Amino acid sequence: MKFKNHLFNLLGIRTAFAHCDIPCGIYDPISAKIAAQTVLKATMRLEAVDFSSGVTSVSQPNVIARLIHVKEEHAQQVKNELNIIWSDYFKPEHLDKYPDLHNLFWNANKLAGTTKQNVDSASARKLVEIVDEISKIFWSTKGIEYSDNVADVRFGAI
Repeated sequence: MKFKNHLFNLLGIRTAFAHCDIPCGIYDPISAKIAAQTVLKATMRLEAVDFSSGVTSVSQPNVIARLIHVKEEHAQQVKNELNIIWSDYFKPEHLDKYPDLHNLFWNANKLAGTTKQNVDSASARKLVEIVDEISKIFWSTKGIEYSDNVADVRFGAI
């Protein structure tokens, strides 16, 4: 193993980290949708926390910290998943047919960042909506009408 690493260093070979550099051709925005729903759920739970009586249990700050961590982690996952689809799947001919595609991806990335920085269910809800818009376009390029019939069941109750 050391020899391999030394050889790679001498030759300037670096390890690449990517979804798929073949490319494999396996893309699906559902991962971004589930991550966006997770951001929304965590945001709604954070907004529902009641500190009117102060911190009454040591578990309260722990729950808050965990919700923030999950919210931010999944917002980043939305960005990662969408950027893979944007850079590896969509081609110039898709932009010709869907001229607003670039703006949708740009806005989704900006909203994902906003949901990391703030606790605002309106922004998180808009993130889910934009991911759905991107999904509709993605699937239409494959001749399929997109609908996420199980979105509400997957999301569940607060």
